Amino acid sequence: MTVSTTVATTYNCSLERAFKTPMLCDVSKVHTGLGLMPKVTHCTDDETWGHVGGSKKVFVAQSLTQKGGFASVDTVLERIENEYWKIEVSDFQAWMLGFTKFTGEWRTTELEPNKILITYTYTLHASMPLLFPFNWLFTKLFWKRYMKQVLENIRQMIIREEPYLYD
Repeated sequence: MTVSTTVATTYNCSLERAFKTPMLCDVSKVHTGLGLMPKVTHCTDDETWGHVGGSKKVFVAQSLTQKGGFASVDTVLERIENEYWKIEVSDFQAWMLGFTKFTGEWRTTELEPNKILITYTYTLHASMPLLFPFNWLFTKLFWKRYMKQVLENIRQMIIREEPYLYD
C-alpha cells in the first residue's frame, strides 16, 4: 500500500534558493525531529548527494523509536533544475511501522519574481496489511504535521541564507 500527503506554501526568495535549500543545505536543520520522529544529526557517504543517483547515509539522535546512529539512506531519483526533486528514503535501520520506503517530492513554481510556490509531497510505502489503517492515519495526521514543520525550518534557512553544502 502507498499513501501520500501534500502540503504547500510560498517562499519569498529566488527560485534557485527555494529549489536548492531543502536538499543541498545541512539536513540536520531541516529534519529537527518531532515526537516519534528523531532529529537528524548528520550524514556520511554523501559525496554524490544532489545528483541523480547520488545518495547519503542519514544518522539520527536517540528517540522513543530509534536507538540513534545510522537510520536510513537517501537517494536522489530525479532532479529538474529549479523545478523538481524526487528522493527516496530507504534501508531503514529500525522498524518503521511497516513502512518500507518513503518517496519525497519537492516542486518549485515561480509565481512572480521572489514569490515561489512550494508543493511538498511524501508517499509512504507500507508492506504489512494489518497496519494499513494505522499507516494511513500516521501519514495523514502525524507525517503531514511533520512536513509543515519541515517547510517552516526551510523558510528560516532561506531567511538566514544558509550555505549550500552540496552542488
